[in-house]
Amino acid sequence: MRRRLAAPAGDRRGQMVLLAGVVVALALVAMLVAYLQLGYHADVRTASVDDDAAADGRSYLQRAVHDAARALRDGYAWSERGQAVTAMRDRLRPRIRALQRSRVESGVVFTTEFNRTAAQRWATANCPGGRGRAFGPCVADRGVVVQERGGRTLVLAVGYDLSVTTDDQQLRITTVTPAVR
Repeated sequence: MRRRLAAPAGDRRGQMVLLAGVVVALALVAMLVAYLQLGYHADVRTASVDDDAAADGRSYLQRAVHDAARALRDGYAWSERGQAVTAMRDRLRPRIRALQRSRVESGVVFTTEFNRTAAQRWATANCPGGRGRAFGPCVADRGVVVQERGGRTLVLAVGYDLSVTTDDQQLRITTVTPAVR
């Protein structure tokens, strides 16, 4: 019968060092994989000019125009339409500034200005003229289209130049935003 001799203490120490090295190597591999994944976010898009950013800007302007026009409804006689246009623009300015600051942290900058020409074209195309029309005349004033209805001033639409800018791209849109949805 053979007797089994116990391994000397030095051999056990070597096995323990080898085992510890394997554990440390596995831990380092796991840490490396975790570190590499920190820079990757599949659900986050990089800042770029795309249809979504332009749609976000248009949607925001739509809500702003609708809210401001609703607040001015029945507030001005037709003879005070110039004051109504000034009040509309004054109500929109803080909302436009908020839009311009809204996505700066993500690298997207909106720039918005009133567009008088687009508003005039919209009024010409969308406000019927001549005898038999249901409402009074339309006037485009400083980018805001107003119409006389029952002796009162009603805001119909606002013309804008909207620019969406990132570090490497810029998209410019001219749009007219109706006051009613």
